[in-house]
Amino acid sequence: MKLLRQDSWKRRGMSLLWDPAALADVINPEAVCSMRGFFALRSRWPEELPGAGGDALVVAGLEGCLDVLEEDDAIAWLEEDLRRSILDFQNHYEGQAALVFWIPNGRNRIVMHRTDAAYFWRLHHGKDEPVLPLGRCLWGGAEDDAARLLRSNAKNSDADSDAWLGLYHPRIS
Repeated sequence: MKLLRQDSWKRRGMSLLWDPAALADVINPEAVCSMRGFFALRSRWPEELPGAGGDALVVAGLEGCLDVLEEDDAIAWLEEDLRRSILDFQNHYEGQAALVFWIPNGRNRIVMHRTDAAYFWRLHHGKDEPVLPLGRCLWGGAEDDAARLLRSNAKNSDADSDAWLGLYHPRIS
């Protein structure tokens, strides 16, 4: 499992973030874009992004989208619609901007199977609920390149501790 303690995720790649303090370091919460707004931007990406001094776009609403879709529809939406938009973002900014998905309950909803380092999304809040193959859908199975974001100044920097802020992937293809 890769770990990332530097703040390079604020300027490039794609992140799933759930730590409010880390969010505030990247963007004024009032400038966070909705999922609908993100899809609308696809036709006209702005030159300067609202976060990290012009280098990051933060999008809220992924959790809500996944919660209202049936399992098969959620997988299709992640693989086809969201992934295509992420690729468009990366291509437009030539990998020199960060796309951050704000997922307030992500810490409780994202789980990793340690045997194969695959990341999954719990469809509901219970531990025994069905899961979506989040890493396969978003990262095309390149979960080996994903890293856990850890607070750099945390006393306990264990990958499963409270220092875990989210997930980062440098570039999907």
